[in-house]
Amino acid sequence: MADGEQELQAIVRAVLRPMFRSIWRIRVSGVENIPATGGAILTPNHTSVIDSFFLPAAAPRPVSFVGKAEYLDDWKTRKLFPALGMIPIDRSGGDASQRALDTAARVLEGGDLFAIYPEGTRSRTGFLHKGHTGAARLSIRTGCPIVPIGIVGVDVAAPVGGRTLRRSPVGVRVGSPIESNARGARPTMRTRLALTHEVMCAIGELA
Repeated sequence: MADGEQELQAIVRAVLRPMFRSIWRIRVSGVENIPATGGAILTPNHTSVIDSFFLPAAAPRPVSFVGKAEYLDDWKTRKLFPALGMIPIDRSGGDASQRALDTAARVLEGGDLFAIYPEGTRSRTGFLHKGHTGAARLSIRTGCPIVPIGIVGVDVAAPVGGRTLRRSPVGVRVGSPIESNARGARPTMRTRLALTHEVMCAIGELA
């Protein structure tokens, strides 16, 4: 992450953190499990669009994540999402998933934090969806640990289909890092699936 981007995100986080904590009383636990230096893959559950606000507000370091480039077409999110660490990805044409993973790998190899929702999409029921293997592939490719995260209470604070936000506690629970032992080996689908299953079980215990 460039110095200018880090400074901008630090400013936004400095504004968001007290504001979010005053509105929703964010309770963060296990934050010491996020490495103080070096790359790490943060894998939270996903129940609301504002999860992407809670995570940067709770994390001790700047966090990057990929998002669809269409967000930059809307004046409401054109400046805000990149300031929160979003890296726009054009999903039209070619292998958008591979481009997203390549972008994430560059962030991680640069020693920064990268967040990815392993469910791939928001859960509208509150139940954890089956995990995709993106986080596992990144961990095997870069050697960076995966940090499972459970965000709880968002279903009350920002209910699905609701038009208003509610003042209620939100918890961000950070679990112990999960290391991949497969770096340097030829990754198999079985390896990726096993690591993904371990990560999803850890998220389930936190969420």
